[in-house]
Order: sequence, then C-alpha cells, then structure tokens
Amino acid sequence: MCIGICPPPKAAWPHPLIAREGWPFLAGASALALLATVFAGFWLTALAWLLFLFVLQFFRDPARRIPIGENIVLAPADGRVIVVEKAEDPWLKREALKISVFMNVFNVHSNRSPIDGEVIERWYNPGKFVNADFAKASTENERNALHLRTTDGQDITCVQVAGLIARRILCYVEPGARLTRGQRYGFIRFGSRLDVYLPASAMPRVALGDKVHAAQDVLAQLIAP
Repeated sequence: MCIGICPPPKAAWPHPLIAREGWPFLAGASALALLATVFAGFWLTALAWLLFLFVLQFFRDPARRIPIGENIVLAPADGRVIVVEKAEDPWLKREALKISVFMNVFNVHSNRSPIDGEVIERWYNPGKFVNADFAKASTENERNALHLRTTDGQDITCVQVAGLIARRILCYVEPGARLTRGQRYGFIRFGSRLDVYLPASAMPRVALGDKVHAAQDVLAQLIAP
C-alpha cells in the first residue's frame, strides 16, 4: 500500500541486510553448522544448517520505501493485523482507535516509527509471556510503550509487547528524541506484537487479517486538528 509516490529509502540502515541484534546469534549458528559439517552425520548437519537459515531469515532487516502523504500512520512492525477497534488507551487514559499487529517468527522484527514526531514519554512494564495473539497480552505481558506526538500536536501510543517465546524487548530511544516516519527504533526477539493507540477520530486504513510491512504500509489516517 502506498500513498502518492514512494521515493527511495530515506537512508540505508547501518546493518543493510542483517539486524545488528542478530550478529551474535548468526555467528553462533554458523559456527555450529560448520562444526556439524566437519564432525557430525548427515541429519545433524542438515538440522544445524536449517537452524542457521532460520536465524538468518529471522534477523533480516531490509530497507523500506517510505510512503508520501499527510497525516498517515505507518505500520510499526511486519505482521498480521489482529485488532482494529475502539479501546481505552491505558497509557494516556483516553478513548482511542487501537490497531494491533502480530509478528510470527517468520516476520521481520525491526520496529519502526509510525509517524514523524517527538518521544514524549517511555514506559516499561514487566509481565508475563503469554501468546501475543491473545487479547490479554496487551495488558499482562512484558511491554514497552512510547508516547509519540506529531508536529501538529496529535498523540499516539506505540507499544512493543513480548510474546510466548519473545523474551527480549529492545528500544533505543528516550523522551526528547525526535523520530522520522519509518525510522528504526527497536527490535523484539522471536515473535510478539505491536499495539498502536491513535486518536479516536483516526480513520483505519487496514482490516482484520491484513498483512502489513513496517514503514511501508499505512495503518490509519489522522484527522487534522
């Protein structure tokens, strides 16, 4: 999905093919595969190389073309849309449009800013690790929330939620940071979800079951104040 003409990516990531979070895992998996090739039998070697390929695809981090358009909110993560509904924003205590994206282990797990704006606040809550596809994951699982404010003063809450086997939420920004639309700001390892709470007046541009790509597909349109 694209609004207007999609230009080339604004900037190449410092890790153009593989996310930096994956380098230690990739090094370990490749060493294991090489050792198996030299010392193990066919089946163990095949399993070791399959593990290497899984790690390689999990930590891939492709550049994306950023859509052009005013007041658009981009997907902060790759995955499947599992929630589009009016809900209470538990962080800003307001009625909101909630859109949730579920990431399975085969999705790209880099998290990107959905808007141009400033990080107003950041909250971290420890919690459980139930299946991120369940509704209760939004309130019970480990999560990291960012309060973002657009240049015209609209507030968005973007929440990284850990999943059943996702045990590590990484976020690289703090209050006061300025993010550009599509900018990489975090990573979640091994399956999880992103919840986005928008002003209640926002118009959704996706439906349940849609597959979206971070920084490339449009989740919603904000109504100018």
